[in-house]
Parts: sequence; C-alpha cells; structure tokens
Amino acid sequence: MYFPQFLVGMSATTVVVAIWAYIEASSIWTALGWAILAMVVLQVGYVGLVVRLIVRRSEAEDAGTASVDRTSPLMFRDF
Repeated sequence: MYFPQFLVGMSATTVVVAIWAYIEASSIWTALGWAILAMVVLQVGYVGLVVRLIVRRSEAEDAGTASVDRTSPLMFRDF
C-alpha cells in the first residue's frame, strides 16, 4: 500500500470516528480525543506492517543466498 493511499484512508477513517464520537457523546473534546486515538492506532498499525514487510524481505534474501554455492568456479578448473 502506498503512503498517499494510506493517508487518504486514515483521514477518512478519522473523520468518521470523530463524527461518530460527537454524535454519541455530544462533546467536541471527546470527539477530538477519539479522533486522535484513531490516528495513533492507525499509524502504529501502518508502521507495524512496514516493519513486517522489511523483515520478511530480509528473511527471504537470507534464505535465497543460503542455497548459493559460494565456491569460486575458478578453483575447480581442469587444465
């Protein structure tokens, strides 16, 4: 997922949470608090997913290079 796409989704979700909290609590401060909490949770989730992608890629690269024979082909040349 691209960051701009995430940013639009996060903004839309935050607005929906803020409106919902305002309707339920009838307080702008409660709505603001819930909106901030929603943004924090979404950011933590996004960073967690990015870290997972990085770790999985590095593990895949390590597994891919482990099966490669590092012996130089010049060592076994027949003359």
